[in-house]
Amino acid sequence: MSDPVVESLILDLLEWVSYRPERTYEQVMEAWRTSCPRLSVWEDANDRGLVTTEYTNGRNFVKLTAAGLTPANNPGALVYLSTGGTGGVPCLAFSDGTNWKQVAIGANAI
Repeated sequence: MSDPVVESLILDLLEWVSYRPERTYEQVMEAWRTSCPRLSVWEDANDRGLVTTEYTNGRNFVKLTAAGLTPANNPGALVYLSTGGTGGVPCLAFSDGTNWKQVAIGANAI
């Protein structure tokens, strides 16, 4: 079972990154690193594929993935129509308040 505190902090991280998409990895680590094993916000977001790093012009930048953009752009939403990210298959994203699940609805739905 997921920890609601960590889930809420992950959403905070996604929103924080989305406000300024040019944040470097160093900036993100400075703001979000923790030595507490129970608050592994960055690690959990990374393991779930919500964030990624991109090396550009000698710097490592943190970016939201398609999966990370859905909750960051729709705080508090329970259902979201998505183009499906990679692969482009339209889907509905459902939230239970902390997690998002995507269900494909077909190529001609949008």
